[in-house]
Amino acid sequence: MSVAYLKSGKPETERSQDDTRTRETVEAVLADIETRGDAAVRELSEKFDKYSPKAFRLSAEDIDALIAQVSEKDLEDIRFAQAQVRRFAEAQRASMTDIEIETMPGVILGHKNIPVQSVGCYVPAGKFPMVASAHMSVLTASVAGVPRIVAATPPFKGAPNPAVIAAMHLGGAHEIYVLGGIQAVGAMAIGTETIAPVDMLVGPGNAFVAEAKRQLFGRVGIDLFAGPTETMVIADETVDAEMCATDLLGQAEHGYNSPAILLTNSEKLAKETLSEIERILTILPTAETARASWEAYGEIIVCDTYEEMLDTANEIASEHVQVMTDRDDWFLENMHSYGALFLGPRTNVANGDKVIGTNHTLPTRKAGRYTGGLWVGKFLKTHSYQRVTTDEAAAEIGAYCSRLCLLEGFVGHAEQANLRVRRYGGQNIGYGKPAA
Repeated sequence: MSVAYLKSGKPETERSQDDTRTRETVEAVLADIETRGDAAVRELSEKFDKYSPKAFRLSAEDIDALIAQVSEKDLEDIRFAQAQVRRFAEAQRASMTDIEIETMPGVILGHKNIPVQSVGCYVPAGKFPMVASAHMSVLTASVAGVPRIVAATPPFKGAPNPAVIAAMHLGGAHEIYVLGGIQAVGAMAIGTETIAPVDMLVGPGNAFVAEAKRQLFGRVGIDLFAGPTETMVIADETVDAEMCATDLLGQAEHGYNSPAILLTNSEKLAKETLSEIERILTILPTAETARASWEAYGEIIVCDTYEEMLDTANEIASEHVQVMTDRDDWFLENMHSYGALFLGPRTNVANGDKVIGTNHTLPTRKAGRYTGGLWVGKFLKTHSYQRVTTDEAAAEIGAYCSRLCLLEGFVGHAEQANLRVRRYGGQNIGYGKPAA
């Protein structure tokens, strides 16, 4: 196997040091919120966002006034995007059915899909106002039937971003707070004097938000560990360097630590893409951010074969995987670890981020090995139930249950079953004897 790195990113040891500093910062902030509640949240908002309004929760009048600042064209675009997200989420919800079956005469088993009762949706807006994140979390929770949807977003340039607030409101948020970062997810999960705690946290964010969600997991549910954006382009010579470079830098502009990887079996394409990236960075308005990400986290990997490309892609398990080859369907069939696939040159990751309808909150840091992204099913809990409707079934299943409990040494468990055998079985099925 021949896999060569034409360009490598920051060593793993340095990335681990960054993680340690983030973890310690988050621990201290969450402990402060736990101890001092609203006072800590306000101080943190003043410190990190220079924002200290009379109330962090927006009133209905506040929301109406902010939406009035959004142009009709922008509102039309938001509604269009939300229609696409809603249509796909509704189809996903329809695929999740309650079931009830009779496994043997008189024994009925089933499950119900029940919405999580309260969800906190974090929508980033500090560096870029992430309007689309409101569709992905708030709207999807609404389609799932969550009865209390809390949305939080940081101020953008010192004030609530009207388009983000409009998207939250149109998506179905019941409470909207202008709060950012650790203080937002901490307040929603832990609760304060003015914010009732939620049962689940969802939504993307920076490294601090992702770490806060990790530390709060267990106290509340979370969607997944959504850290800095990752993108991978899998390409052969069916596409050119401009396409590859554009798709890599289009995601690298998210932040200073957004991995972007080109995986190819063409050394020619690899070298041309490297040159094209340098050209685009001279004209890209967000080049300061994109360049920092590319220099520290960008990689170009050259493989000999498509099989090597596949194995490498599955090992890296990138959040976004743009596939542009002469065998895109082969990758669709054989890829098993990723966040979302974008197949062919006609689509791209930005479509998924903003408008096409699939959810953009996706697993990062190899989490695609064990989970998919946010979807309507994440807001639903599948709960089982059982019912025994005849004396004969109670006695028969009870006899089996008793023997299996005693096999493990659980005498009290066995007596639960024995009581049913005695009460409902009479002499038809003797205690401890095999069922007829």
